[in-house]
Amino acid sequence: MELRHLRYFIAVAEERSFTRAAERLHIQQPPLSQQLQALERELGVLLLERLPRGVQLTAAGVAFLEDARAAIAGLEMAKGRVKRVASGVQGSVVLGLSSSAATHRIVPDAVALFRARHRDVHLSFVDGDAATLTEALLARQVHAALLRSPVDQPAALHFDQLFREPMLAVVPAAHPLAAVAAKRSPAHATLRELASEPLVLVRRPGAPGMYADLLAACDKAGLKTQVVAEVRNMLTNILLVAAGVGVSVVPASMAGIQADRVRYLLLRGAGKLAAPLTLLTRRDETNPAVARFAAVAREVATAAG
Repeated sequence: MELRHLRYFIAVAEERSFTRAAERLHIQQPPLSQQLQALERELGVLLLERLPRGVQLTAAGVAFLEDARAAIAGLEMAKGRVKRVASGVQGSVVLGLSSSAATHRIVPDAVALFRARHRDVHLSFVDGDAATLTEALLARQVHAALLRSPVDQPAALHFDQLFREPMLAVVPAAHPLAAVAAKRSPAHATLRELASEPLVLVRRPGAPGMYADLLAACDKAGLKTQVVAEVRNMLTNILLVAAGVGVSVVPASMAGIQADRVRYLLLRGAGKLAAPLTLLTRRDETNPAVARFAAVAREVATAAG
C-alpha cells in the first residue's frame, strides 16, 4: 500500500464518482479504477460498491476513509514539524548553567527572549560547574552551556565570550576591612589587603579560571596567600564569607547575595582580573535550535554592552 492509494481512495470516496475523482487527481479513469481494485485485493475487503451511476462506500469503506484521512493528515503534520525542526523553530535545547553564570542578568534575559521568540522549542536546564558542564557538552548530554571561565578548551567545542565584568572583593560585613574600605572614595580594598586574609575559593578542578587568575595576580605582586576553604560553587563561597570563614572575590553581578551579612568592594591593584561569561557549543552541532539560542544570547549580551 502506498500513499497514492490512500489519496486515490479519498478522492473517489468524496466525489462518489471515478470520473470526477480522476478529473480531480488529473489522471485517467481506468488506471484509477485499477489502483483501487489493487488496494481492495491487498486489504481483502470491498471498500466501494460500484453502482450504475457512481460509487457508494461499504461499511469497511466508511471506516477506512476515516483512517486514510487521519494518515494523510498525520503525514502533513509530520512534514510541517520536520521542516520547523530543521529550521530551528521547533524542537528542544538542553542548556547547562553554572551557578555564577546564572546570576548574570544576561542569562535570564536571553532565556526569556528565546522562549518568547521560539515557543515551540522546549528549553530544559542542567546545572553544574565549569568542569562538569564541559564534560556534559562533550558527551552530548547538553546542547550548550553558559559558564564563567572554561576549565580547558577542547578543539571539539566553540567558546563564545559574551561578556566580561569586574571581580569584586567580598568580606564579612563586620570585618575591619569593610570599615576601612567604606572610608575610601570609592569604597575599595586592595589586592594586598585581600591577600593578607584567609581566602575562600571555588575548587580549582571545578572552576579554575578566575581563581587561578587571582592567585596568579597575588604571586605576580609577591603576595603570599592562605586558602582556608575550597567549595563547589560561588554561592557557597559567599555563604562561607558571610559565616566569617574568610574573604573572597566574585563577579560583580553576584553583588547583593547575602547583602546584610557581607560587603562587596571594588578591588584595586589586581591588574586585569575580570569575570567572563562564556557560551559553549559543539562545533559539529546539528540542532538548528542551538544556533538560534546562541544568536539570541549574543544579541542580549551586545545590548547589555
